[in-house]
Amino acid sequence: MPPTPPTWLVCAWGFVGAFCGLSTILAIFGHTEYFTRRAVPPIIASFGASAILCYNAIDAPLAQPRSLIFGHFLSGLTGVIIATIFQFDLAADPYPRLQWLAAALATAIALVVMHLTKTTHPPAGATALMPCVDAHIWALGWYFLPVLLLSSTVVLVTAVLTMNVQRRYPTFWVAQIPPPSAPAEEREKKNEEVVGGEESDAGSPHDTLRDVERGPV
Repeated sequence: MPPTPPTWLVCAWGFVGAFCGLSTILAIFGHTEYFTRRAVPPIIASFGASAILCYNAIDAPLAQPRSLIFGHFLSGLTGVIIATIFQFDLAADPYPRLQWLAAALATAIALVVMHLTKTTHPPAGATALMPCVDAHIWALGWYFLPVLLLSSTVVLVTAVLTMNVQRRYPTFWVAQIPPPSAPAEEREKKNEEVVGGEESDAGSPHDTLRDVERGPV
Protein backbone atom coordinates (compact mmCIF):
# COMPACT_ATOMS: atom_id res chain seq x y z
CA MET A 1 0.00 0.00 0.00
CA PRO A 2 1.37 3.47 -0.86
CA PRO A 3 2.01 5.78 2.09
CA THR A 4 -0.84 8.05 3.10
CA PRO A 5 -0.25 11.54 1.64
CA PRO A 6 -0.30 14.53 4.00
CA THR A 7 -3.58 16.33 4.64
CA TRP A 8 -2.63 19.41 2.65
CA LEU A 9 -1.95 17.26 -0.42
CA VAL A 10 -5.27 15.43 -0.05
CA CYS A 11 -7.06 18.79 0.17
CA ALA A 12 -5.16 20.19 -2.81
CA TRP A 13 -6.01 17.31 -5.12
CA GLY A 14 -9.57 17.21 -3.82
CA PHE A 15 -9.91 20.90 -4.70
CA VAL A 16 -8.49 20.31 -8.18
CA GLY A 17 -10.73 17.31 -8.80
CA ALA A 18 -13.94 18.96 -7.60
CA PHE A 19 -13.22 22.16 -9.53
CA CYS A 20 -12.39 20.34 -12.77
CA GLY A 21 -15.26 17.87 -12.52
CA LEU A 22 -18.03 20.34 -11.72
CA SER A 23 -16.76 23.03 -14.10
CA THR A 24 -16.68 20.48 -16.92
CA ILE A 25 -20.30 19.50 -16.26
CA LEU A 26 -21.34 23.16 -16.15
CA ALA A 27 -19.47 23.87 -19.39
CA ILE A 28 -21.08 20.94 -21.19
CA PHE A 29 -24.68 21.58 -20.16
CA GLY A 30 -24.51 25.36 -19.87
CA HIS A 31 -22.67 26.21 -23.09
CA THR A 32 -23.52 23.46 -25.56
CA GLU A 33 -26.39 24.32 -27.89
CA TYR A 34 -27.57 20.72 -28.01
CA PHE A 35 -28.37 20.84 -24.30
CA THR A 36 -29.37 24.49 -23.89
CA ARG A 37 -31.92 24.08 -26.69
CA ARG A 38 -33.53 21.32 -24.63
CA ALA A 39 -33.54 23.45 -21.47
CA VAL A 40 -31.21 21.09 -19.59
CA PRO A 41 -30.12 22.67 -16.28
CA PRO A 42 -26.42 23.60 -16.15
CA ILE A 43 -25.91 20.97 -13.45
CA ILE A 44 -27.94 18.51 -11.40
CA ALA A 45 -27.56 19.73 -7.82
CA SER A 46 -26.99 16.28 -6.35
CA PHE A 47 -23.65 16.07 -8.16
CA GLY A 48 -22.30 18.71 -5.81
CA ALA A 49 -22.68 16.12 -3.06
CA SER A 50 -21.19 13.41 -5.29
CA ALA A 51 -18.11 15.60 -5.69
CA ILE A 52 -17.50 15.51 -1.94
CA LEU A 53 -17.48 11.72 -2.00
CA CYS A 54 -15.61 11.09 -5.24
CA TYR A 55 -12.90 13.73 -4.74
CA ASN A 56 -12.48 13.47 -0.98
CA ALA A 57 -13.72 10.20 0.56
CA ILE A 58 -12.35 8.18 -2.34
CA ASP A 59 -11.81 5.01 -0.30
CA ALA A 60 -15.46 4.79 0.75
CA PRO A 61 -17.50 2.04 -0.97
CA LEU A 62 -20.25 4.63 -1.55
CA ALA A 63 -17.88 6.64 -3.75
CA GLN A 64 -16.87 3.84 -6.12
CA PRO A 65 -17.90 3.80 -9.82
CA ARG A 66 -20.65 1.20 -9.42
CA SER A 67 -22.44 3.27 -6.78
CA LEU A 68 -21.83 6.59 -8.55
CA ILE A 69 -23.14 5.54 -11.97
CA PHE A 70 -25.93 3.14 -11.07
CA GLY A 71 -26.96 4.92 -7.88
CA HIS A 72 -27.79 8.11 -9.78
CA PHE A 73 -29.30 6.28 -12.75
CA LEU A 74 -31.59 3.97 -10.76
CA SER A 75 -32.67 6.79 -8.46
CA GLY A 76 -33.39 9.08 -11.40
CA LEU A 77 -35.35 6.30 -13.09
CA THR A 78 -37.37 5.81 -9.91
CA GLY A 79 -38.13 9.52 -9.64
CA VAL A 80 -39.27 9.80 -13.26
CA ILE A 81 -41.50 6.74 -12.94
CA ILE A 82 -43.15 8.06 -9.77
CA ALA A 83 -43.70 11.51 -11.29
CA THR A 84 -45.24 9.85 -14.36
CA ILE A 85 -47.53 7.64 -12.27
CA PHE A 86 -48.83 10.64 -10.33
CA GLN A 87 -49.30 12.55 -13.62
CA PHE A 88 -47.74 15.75 -12.35
CA ASP A 89 -47.65 18.90 -14.45
CA LEU A 90 -45.23 21.06 -12.51
CA ALA A 91 -45.23 23.68 -15.25
CA ALA A 92 -48.92 24.40 -14.65
CA ASP A 93 -49.02 23.58 -10.94
CA PRO A 94 -45.65 23.79 -9.11
CA TYR A 95 -47.21 22.50 -5.88
CA PRO A 96 -49.55 19.60 -6.70
CA ARG A 97 -51.66 18.22 -3.90
CA LEU A 98 -49.89 14.86 -3.67
CA GLN A 99 -46.38 16.16 -4.23
CA TRP A 100 -45.41 15.33 -0.64
CA LEU A 101 -46.39 11.70 -1.16
CA ALA A 102 -44.69 11.29 -4.54
CA ALA A 103 -41.42 12.92 -3.47
CA ALA A 104 -41.11 10.91 -0.27
CA LEU A 105 -42.10 7.71 -2.07
CA ALA A 106 -39.52 8.25 -4.82
CA THR A 107 -36.61 8.62 -2.41
CA ALA A 108 -37.81 5.75 -0.19
CA ILE A 109 -38.09 3.39 -3.17
CA ALA A 110 -34.72 4.55 -4.49
CA LEU A 111 -33.19 3.71 -1.12
CA VAL A 112 -34.52 0.15 -1.34
CA VAL A 113 -33.45 -0.26 -4.97
CA MET A 114 -29.91 0.94 -4.27
CA HIS A 115 -29.63 -1.33 -1.25
CA LEU A 116 -30.81 -4.40 -3.15
CA THR A 117 -28.49 -3.71 -6.08
CA LYS A 118 -25.54 -2.75 -3.84
CA THR A 119 -25.31 0.67 -5.51
CA THR A 120 -25.99 2.93 -2.52
CA HIS A 121 -24.82 6.48 -3.22
CA PRO A 122 -26.25 9.02 -0.73
CA PRO A 123 -26.38 12.00 -3.16
CA ALA A 124 -28.64 9.92 -5.41
CA GLY A 125 -31.41 10.29 -2.84
CA ALA A 126 -31.77 13.88 -4.03
CA THR A 127 -31.69 12.68 -7.63
CA ALA A 128 -34.82 10.59 -7.01
CA LEU A 129 -36.53 13.57 -5.41
CA MET A 130 -35.99 16.06 -8.23
CA PRO A 131 -38.49 14.88 -10.89
CA CYS A 132 -41.24 15.29 -8.28
CA VAL A 133 -40.29 18.73 -6.94
CA ASP A 134 -38.24 20.58 -9.58
CA ALA A 135 -40.12 21.88 -12.62
CA HIS A 136 -36.96 22.02 -14.76
CA ILE A 137 -36.11 18.39 -14.04
CA TRP A 138 -39.73 17.30 -14.43
CA ALA A 139 -39.82 18.95 -17.88
CA LEU A 140 -36.93 16.77 -19.05
CA GLY A 141 -38.95 13.61 -18.53
CA TRP A 142 -37.06 10.51 -19.65
CA TYR A 143 -34.30 12.71 -21.05
CA PHE A 144 -33.25 13.17 -17.43
CA LEU A 145 -31.64 9.71 -17.53
CA PRO A 146 -28.98 10.30 -20.23
CA VAL A 147 -28.17 13.62 -18.54
CA LEU A 148 -27.48 11.70 -15.34
CA LEU A 149 -25.31 9.15 -17.14
CA LEU A 150 -23.22 11.83 -18.81
CA SER A 151 -22.81 13.80 -15.58
CA SER A 152 -21.79 10.67 -13.67
CA THR A 153 -19.28 9.77 -16.37
CA VAL A 154 -17.68 13.21 -16.21
CA VAL A 155 -17.32 12.95 -12.43
CA LEU A 156 -15.83 9.46 -12.74
CA VAL A 157 -13.35 10.32 -15.50
CA THR A 158 -12.18 13.44 -13.68
CA ALA A 159 -11.77 11.48 -10.45
CA VAL A 160 -9.70 8.80 -12.19
CA LEU A 161 -7.44 11.45 -13.76
CA THR A 162 -6.87 13.52 -10.62
CA MET A 163 -7.19 11.10 -7.70
CA ASN A 164 -4.50 8.69 -8.93
CA VAL A 165 -1.64 11.18 -8.73
CA GLN A 166 -0.99 10.74 -5.01
CA ARG A 167 -3.75 8.30 -4.06
CA ARG A 168 -5.67 5.42 -5.64
CA TYR A 169 -9.16 5.61 -7.13
CA PRO A 170 -11.22 3.57 -7.56
CA THR A 171 -10.55 0.86 -5.02
CA PHE A 172 -12.82 -1.36 -7.12
CA TRP A 173 -14.91 -0.98 -10.28
CA VAL A 174 -17.77 -3.46 -10.02
CA ALA A 175 -17.40 -5.64 -6.93
CA GLN A 176 -15.34 -5.15 -3.80
CA ILE A 177 -12.54 -7.70 -3.56
CA PRO A 178 -12.34 -9.29 -0.10
CA PRO A 179 -8.93 -9.22 1.63
CA PRO A 180 -6.81 -12.29 0.84
CA SER A 181 -7.03 -15.07 3.39
CA ALA A 182 -3.93 -16.48 5.05
CA PRO A 183 -2.23 -19.29 3.10
CA ALA A 184 -3.04 -22.84 4.16
CA GLU A 185 0.49 -23.43 5.48
CA GLU A 186 0.28 -20.41 7.78
CA ARG A 187 -3.09 -21.52 9.10
CA GLU A 188 -1.76 -25.04 9.81
CA LYS A 189 1.28 -23.61 11.58
CA LYS A 190 -0.92 -21.43 13.79
CA ASN A 191 -3.13 -24.43 14.61
CA GLU A 192 -0.06 -26.48 15.57
CA GLU A 193 1.17 -23.68 17.82
CA VAL A 194 -2.20 -23.48 19.55
CA VAL A 195 -2.38 -27.27 20.04
CA GLY A 196 1.21 -27.39 21.28
CA GLY A 197 0.55 -24.63 23.77
CA GLU A 198 -2.50 -26.42 25.13
CA GLU A 199 -0.56 -29.68 25.56
CA SER A 200 2.26 -27.94 27.44
CA ASP A 201 -0.25 -26.28 29.76
CA ALA A 202 -2.01 -29.55 30.47
CA GLY A 203 1.28 -31.38 31.16
CA SER A 204 2.31 -34.92 30.21
CA PRO A 205 0.06 -37.82 31.29
CA HIS A 206 3.17 -39.75 32.43
CA ASP A 207 4.12 -36.91 34.77
CA THR A 208 0.65 -37.02 36.27
CA LEU A 209 0.87 -40.82 36.78
CA ARG A 210 4.24 -40.55 38.53
CA ASP A 211 2.85 -37.88 40.86
CA VAL A 212 0.00 -40.21 41.84
CA GLU A 213 2.33 -43.19 42.49
CA ARG A 214 4.70 -41.05 44.55
CA GLY A 215 1.88 -39.99 46.82
CA PRO A 216 1.92 -37.05 49.17
CA VAL A 217 5.30 -35.90 50.40
